[in-house]
Amino acid sequence: MLVRIVRMTFQEDKLDDFHAIFDRSKYHIRAFPGNHHLELLRDPDQPNVRMTYSLWESADALEAYRRSELFRTTWAATKVLFAERPIAFSGEKLEEVSG
Repeated sequence: MLVRIVRMTFQEDKLDDFHAIFDRSKYHIRAFPGNHHLELLRDPDQPNVRMTYSLWESADALEAYRRSELFRTTWAATKVLFAERPIAFSGEKLEEVSG
């Protein structure tokens, strides 16, 4: 399982635009082959920062999504709203500890 976190800093007046884009695409992203989970997070200390947390079957599944028309059109609409360059991290899940 591959964990993907993308941190995005938006122009403050563009947050509503981003949320509209996310609302239109979130179910399509979640239904993309190899996607197992999708969350949208807000930085509690920086109101214009959002993060996506997603789980992918593999690096290949994530790469297939990144080559898709869904990603290209969603990312093209999103990246013009940024105030700073986004930061993305991927990690392979080694262990999950349950309570």
